[in-house]
Amino acid sequence: MRNHIEYIEPTKVKITVKADEKDLAIAKQSAIISLASSIKVPGFRQNKAPASISEKYLDSHRLDEETLQAALNDLYQKTLTNSKIRPVTQPQIEVKHYLPYESLEFEVLVEAVGKIKLGPYRGLKVQRDKSVVMDIEVNVTLERIQKQLAKRSPVKRASNTGDEVIIDFDGIYADSRKSIDGASGKDYALELGSQSFIPGFETELIGAKAGEKRKFKINFPKNYQVAFLRGKLAEFKITVKQVNEITLPKLDDAFAKKAGPFKNLDELRADIKRELTSAKADETAAKYQNALVDAVVSSSEVNVPKSLLEDEIKRIELDFRQNAAYRGLTWSEYLATEGLNEDSYKKLANKQAAARIKTGLILGEIATIENIQTNKSELEDRVNSLKQRYASDKAMQDELSKPENIADLRSRITLEKTIQRLEQLNPN
Repeated sequence: MRNHIEYIEPTKVKITVKADEKDLAIAKQSAIISLASSIKVPGFRQNKAPASISEKYLDSHRLDEETLQAALNDLYQKTLTNSKIRPVTQPQIEVKHYLPYESLEFEVLVEAVGKIKLGPYRGLKVQRDKSVVMDIEVNVTLERIQKQLAKRSPVKRASNTGDEVIIDFDGIYADSRKSIDGASGKDYALELGSQSFIPGFETELIGAKAGEKRKFKINFPKNYQVAFLRGKLAEFKITVKQVNEITLPKLDDAFAKKAGPFKNLDELRADIKRELTSAKADETAAKYQNALVDAVVSSSEVNVPKSLLEDEIKRIELDFRQNAAYRGLTWSEYLATEGLNEDSYKKLANKQAAARIKTGLILGEIATIENIQTNKSELEDRVNSLKQRYASDKAMQDELSKPENIADLRSRITLEKTIQRLEQLNPN
């Protein structure tokens, strides 16, 4: 077999393959074995006759076609393996010449991963953050537990900072009088002074008594997390249903015993510190891994195949639309909540898709160089773990059994192992 490979575009490959009599003899044998299962040869059990005898009972025209197909498939796959071409679409194959069992020439057009120029991935100058838990962080967690275990007593007096009010609230746009999505609630417990609502909201409720109604206008902050609400003037109608005085428990050994299986306050503090240390270590590790990946990707070059880009854009839009449906919003309403319109969304989706694909291809190249693979045992362990987690969800069980989802899991595990290897190669 001889072949010629030409990148007619950065991600489009033209392969020309020429096969001789020897190559076609191998294809013919493969075709005979495949077709023999459909015939009965006198004197032999099904599929047990020698190929030379089975051939005599086969339709010659069908054998020619099957040999050609076997040759095309086998020679194309060998070319991919030898040249390390990674196709992302089905090939377009055109037979230029075929003389049965003597000679064959065909051309293949296929979109493939472009040539990857991998940047350095060892000895990266990426700083790892220190994972240290301060006493003030332990104290903040203690205060949160303290508030959770606090005694709440209804009072008839007017509310003060530090009290909890139970409210019903509705927010509308002051100009259009239309309801604001997510700006309403019933029996909501709000601690005055907690700054859990937009600035100024809680202040408007200081001095209110149970049963009192209040109405006020207030602007959303200009840096508010929901883009389309930034700076908007809203009008809120509030019904104060109850005012509770919050009495915090004393931070002592009795409090620790109430908070969990602890003998004293020191044990509780030590447990909090352990949990915070573990969580911060995980956070720091993830941040460092992301920084390593970013460093490699930013110094690498790869042409992203158009078909991969289009598929990833579709996946991103599906996620967006599912989020919109979950929140009960139309597509345009959801884009507005994200501070986007159709044009800016398309630019964002394109940018995100290209970044994801580039990252995946770069990490895949590292996995190949470092010979990182996922074995059968690792894959089975992950599948079984997920099936146990969703033991009562039949739909999820079915999904986890599908070949395409198992293949996706294999890729994810390999990706995780590659990032771990990247971290090992860059200890800091």
